Parts: sequence; C-alpha cells; structure tokens
Amino acid sequence: MKHYWLIGGSYKTTCLSLAIANLMILKPNLAIDFFRKTDDDVKEIVVQVSKILKSDVIGHLVRKIYGKDLVLTVDNAQELDTNLKTTTRGVSQLLGLGIKTSITGKHGDLVITDDIVNLKDRISKAERELIKTSYMELQNVKNRGGRFFNAGTPWHKDDAITSMPNKHVYDCYSTGLISRAKIEELRQSMTPSLFAANYELKHIADGDAMFTNPEFILDSTPDLLYEGIAHVDAAFGGEDGTAFTALKQIGNMFVIFGKRWDKHIDDCITEILYFMDYYRLGSIAVERNADKGYVAQNLIDCGLTVDDYNEHMNKYIKISTYLRKYWKNIRFLEETDPEYINEILDYNENATHDDSPDSASSLIRKVTGDNWLY
Repeated sequence: MKHYWLIGGSYKTTCLSLAIANLMILKPNLAIDFFRKTDDDVKEIVVQVSKILKSDVIGHLVRKIYGKDLVLTVDNAQELDTNLKTTTRGVSQLLGLGIKTSITGKHGDLVITDDIVNLKDRISKAERELIKTSYMELQNVKNRGGRFFNAGTPWHKDDAITSMPNKHVYDCYSTGLISRAKIEELRQSMTPSLFAANYELKHIADGDAMFTNPEFILDSTPDLLYEGIAHVDAAFGGEDGTAFTALKQIGNMFVIFGKRWDKHIDDCITEILYFMDYYRLGSIAVERNADKGYVAQNLIDCGLTVDDYNEHMNKYIKISTYLRKYWKNIRFLEETDPEYINEILDYNENATHDDSPDSASSLIRKVTGDNWLY
C-alpha cells in the first residue's frame, strides 16, 4: 500500500485523473473504487476522467493498442465503463463515492482516496472520528490481492491520514513547485501551526493558540437559535473579511452559528438577510466606528432592527477576555462555516485576520451584559 502526503497546489488531483484514465485504458479489467470527502467532490474528478477519455490523444492511443474506437458504455457523474473491458463482472471500471456514503457490497481491485481529510477535520473531533471509521471500513472494499492508494494533506495530528502506514511525504521544500520567496510569503500569511500542517506536512504545537477543540451540536436544528441575536463585523475591501455571528444563550451555554466571507459587506447583505430570517433572529449589532453608520443604515433600510455602537475596547483584550472566558460554554451549530471556526482557532495577538473572533466576542459581551460600550 502506498500513501502520499502532498502539499496543497501540487496538482495531485490532476495527476490522479490522468492516472485513472490511463489505468482504464491499459488495465481495462481493473475495478477502481475512488473516494473523496463528499459525492460532489467525486463528481468533479469522474467528469474530468471522462473528458480525458474522450480526448483525441486517448482515442488515438486506443486505436493503436486495440485497433478499435473507444466507447464509454457508462458515463455519468459516479461511474465510467468502456468497451475495452472483457471481464464478466458487472462492476464498472471506475466507481466514485463520497467517503461518508454506504459502501456495503462495493468491491474494487484498486481503492483510491483523495483529500478525504480537509479543513473540517482540523476543527471537528467528530469529523475526524467519522472519517477514520469510514476509512477503516474501506478495508472491506478491497478485493484480495488489491491495493490501496491514498493522496492528501494532513490537517490534524489525530486525523485519518496519521494512521496510514508507508507514507511518502512531499512537502513545499522537496517538490520545487513553490519558490523560496513564495514559501516565506505564505509563512507570513498564516499561523505557524497552519503553515506547518498545510505546507510542511507536519504538526507542531502552537504556543500562542488561545482556542482549541471547538464543541459542535451535531444534527442541530435552526430552532436552537430562534429569538437569538446577531452581529456583523463588516469588511470594506482589502484583506479583511466580513464575519456574521448568530447567538442564543441557553442557561450557561452559548449556541453560535458563524459565517465568514472574503467579500465587501455590500456583497454579503443578501445572505445576512437570509440567515436573520432562517434563524428568526432579533436585532443585529454592528460597529459604526469605521463607516460612520453606513452599514447600520443599510441594514435598517433592509428592514432589520439594528443595534449600532461605537467600539472603545482594544480588540485583543476583548477577544482574550470574552471569547476565551466563555469558550468552554460555546456550542457551534454543525453548519457553521469551517472558515469561521478556523479563523478563531488561528487567532493570537499577532494574527493577520481576526474578524470571526471579534464578531463572536462582541456578541458574547453583549449578551452577558459585561462592559457593552457605546
């Protein structure tokens, strides 16, 4: 079994698509089961393999080898089969599935996984455990004498990739795909732990990390936030993002839904209105320091009840006081944006981006009644 850790942007998925297409031509009786994180992720690759098989180059190659034209007898977003197969088995040459789907009755000579671990595994223990269990179940898919091939990027010290043996590691230094200048630029744009995981393919302890192990409410329903309140941290261009937080306090627990966009606030209004309605939220709070009330007025014009205020507290002090103080009491809805959570996990005093933790801290400060300054 071969297992490859590869840096992001290393063309591993493109290479896999080409490799699968070639295997279908050169080893037509091989049954390939291909797994990615979700069914939608799988469709992207199966469609790409289909396009490669329909290319003039592959057509010419097949005529040279087999003396006939290549015909795709099965061609959809999950399965591909050709007229080159001579085995009597009823399975297609390529079957694509999401790693979380049922695999009962599925069997393959070659089982390939690609990016079954991603950002969600970094922030959610439940997701990590689910993917590890799903990966172990794949042992029942491989036919006797078959092989596994895994490609991906590790995101957490206890994710599914960590348990894979016989690894070949290709980090940002060994591939030659990224210049030294670009490596240093990337290093400066994120926390040491995130850079190490995504580009050096190793895990280090982030001594400055303030937030770890977020807790989620699995199978959550929107009524958990009914009659709650919201906050938006607006971006007006540049590198900052727009962060939206919805919160409801239930006893000592803070139920939170968060969303983050790399967009100007004006481009997020439609989605904000949707979330306000979907979760039946009351007022929405927004700072008026930077824009002199522009966003507040815009939201009012959209029919929302707006609580605008001038911020007087240092951002780091606010986040380290309120979000850190109540971190163990927070339960995130399962559908919370991974980028929102990730920005909180990466936060420290020197973090480049702080929109999500700032929004969450502002709302916690408001509902607890602690030093809500106007």
